[in-house]
Parts: sequence; structure tokens; C-alpha cells
Amino acid sequence: MSGSVYKFIEMVGTSATSWEDAAKTAVETAAQSLRDTRVAEIKDLDMKIEEGKVVLYRATVKLSFKYQT
Repeated sequence: MSGSVYKFIEMVGTSATSWEDAAKTAVETAAQSLRDTRVAEIKDLDMKIEEGKVVLYRATVKLSFKYQT
């Protein structure tokens, strides 16, 4: 029997400029230590607000990678 197994993790990326950059930060940081990253799904988007202004975008990303045995 041949097949593959994938594991999922959730990470939170941040950016001062956009949700897209926040998600990209999470994925690219994870790829530095995980092999065979495959799919990223945006689970949640939120913002940090200070004094009525958005100061930080945050993206929670569900990321899959191939499980190595």
C-alpha cells in the first residue's frame, strides 16, 4: 500500500501593512523548518488596534506538510 500522510499546524503571521503579507510571513517562516509544505488555508483574519488606528494585521493560517516517517 502506498500513500502519503499530511500533518496540519496553525500559525499566526503578522504584518504592519496587510493581511496578505501576514499570511505570507506565516507560510514562509514555517517553510524554513518544515519540509514539503503543501497547502495553506486562511482560518482567521484580525487586526490589532491602538488609539483607534490599525497597527497590525494578523492572519491565522492552517498549513499542511508531508509527514516523514
